[in-house]
Amino acid sequence: MHIPDFKLERYFAQWEFVAPYMLSSSDVDGYQMNELLALADEECRELWQNLLLGYTESAGHPLLRQQIASLYQQIQPENILTFAGGEEAIFALMNVTLRKDDHAIVTWPGYQSLYTVAQTIGADVSLLQLQEDQGWQLEPSALRKALRPNTRLIVINFPHNPTGAHLDRHTLDEIVAIANEANAYLFSDESYRFLEYQPEQHLPGAADLGNKMISLGVMSKSFALAGLRLGWLATRDVDLLKRVAAFKDYLSICNSAPSEILALIALRAQAQVLARSLAIIQPNLALLDRFFAEWSDIFSWQRPQAGSIAFPHLHTRQSIADFAQNLVQQEGVMLLPGTVYDHPGNNFRIGFGRKNMPEALLKLEHFLKRR
Repeated sequence: MHIPDFKLERYFAQWEFVAPYMLSSSDVDGYQMNELLALADEECRELWQNLLLGYTESAGHPLLRQQIASLYQQIQPENILTFAGGEEAIFALMNVTLRKDDHAIVTWPGYQSLYTVAQTIGADVSLLQLQEDQGWQLEPSALRKALRPNTRLIVINFPHNPTGAHLDRHTLDEIVAIANEANAYLFSDESYRFLEYQPEQHLPGAADLGNKMISLGVMSKSFALAGLRLGWLATRDVDLLKRVAAFKDYLSICNSAPSEILALIALRAQAQVLARSLAIIQPNLALLDRFFAEWSDIFSWQRPQAGSIAFPHLHTRQSIADFAQNLVQQEGVMLLPGTVYDHPGNNFRIGFGRKNMPEALLKLEHFLKRR
């Protein structure tokens, strides 16, 4: 199997550990180990102190699966399968649900593996393009129009990477109904779930809404624990989950034992962990509101509705790729150009989940003023 380079990851590999200011990171500033362990309850402290560094259960630690299941309303531990990160979950699910000449519909712009893996399998992929002038909103009528008799998988990602757009409940219900009518799986990347700015924006996981609905979750974004490399799939389709588990045997087989206990600690302290994430995001978002208002002759943006990223537009003759290259070389500030998504607009991903974002923003302003 030949799979093309993951452009976003190759770009990050070049700059992520060189540039001092990451103004494009998609995650929230990670926990230090001592901070996370301080959140552990008595049972988790005992599990951590007596942890055997051997193989773990391939489906995930029973207590971890139980805790993940509590994030949903209709999901039991047997409906959860854990992975070494969300990327592995995507790769395994696509390979199990799709065959050559199947049809998949995927929201776009988006995380490359959500469509590239399907294309590599031989599936025909329709990219359901979200439009900037429409607030990056998904229009159910466009989804219905993209359906074919052989549509097997519909992939959505909300809160959305990279735009920060979100769905309302009515639109989500329409998407679920369309998937049911097509007898297609609905695969919902919910990596930024729980980072809604208002409580009324919170949506149920897709896995709660039907037997062919699948939710993807990760510890990397909302829970600020990217270093654990831990994700999961949730679905009521137990037979599907068994087939994905069998495919996983050719990948990681099982998770890191320390990562599972650390994830359990964070999930049991969910309220504190999510409050910390939002306490970083919200002041940074207010700074970006002021920044884009001040520099409105150069930039425009659709203000994100949830999550820790957005997809502003650069309004100059210079390409965003050149702009980002000059910025990182001259000021040490990394922005992610939209070219890594093959997006034709002069957009870029900006991340505001890091504690040093105010300093990075000052560096960007210095760069702009010099120009």
